[in-house]
Amino acid sequence: MLQPVDTPQDLGLAVYRTRKQQGLTQAELALAAGVGLRFVVELEAGKRTVRLEKVLQVLQALGAQLQLAGVPLAADLQEQP
Repeated sequence: MLQPVDTPQDLGLAVYRTRKQQGLTQAELALAAGVGLRFVVELEAGKRTVRLEKVLQVLQALGAQLQLAGVPLAADLQEQP
């Protein structure tokens, strides 16, 4: 099931719920993702961040991935000469 994410708070809640469902502590998730504990705490709190790379690391550690809706797929784009 896809979880809509429109705000940093939505993303934080989704990460929190997934982490809890997997029985991980924030420290365990931080270690698995290769990020600091503070980053996970702030991410779950919905703090605005420009560290997309770290967000993606956390999602990957949870077995989740970011998907975009409403954008063309690479296969749908035609190369311009």
